[in-house]
Amino acid sequence: MPSRHLTRAFKTARFAKDAKKAKIKDEELCQAIKQVMLGQVDDLGGGVFKKRLNDNLHRSIILAKGGQYWVYEYLFAKKDRDNIEDDELLAFRLLAKSYAGLKEHQLGQLIANGDFVEICHDDKTEIQE
Repeated sequence: MPSRHLTRAFKTARFAKDAKKAKIKDEELCQAIKQVMLGQVDDLGGGVFKKRLNDNLHRSIILAKGGQYWVYEYLFAKKDRDNIEDDELLAFRLLAKSYAGLKEHQLGQLIANGDFVEICHDDKTEIQE
């Protein structure tokens, strides 16, 4: 039976800037989320996932809220670093837990403030100029 809740994906304002510099388009990010949902991702535990992007040139850290929405939180070039540090992983896990507690109106406020940019909602990619 299909899930009744909607799958949404966001990028933080910082991630958006970094992705633009790396020439990673929202379509690629939405496609990557579909792969994440199929388990094609490194699960780092605690709602933190690492996904390869941009023909394996970059790595993204994605935070999840129970399969309802996904947040691209951090982007780094493979050439610059191999992985995140243990203390960073702990911080991302805390942030994922915090995101999990967000109410719909709080999520709306993050979008309205420009802290989050919605990039896909179910099978639709949001148009961003």
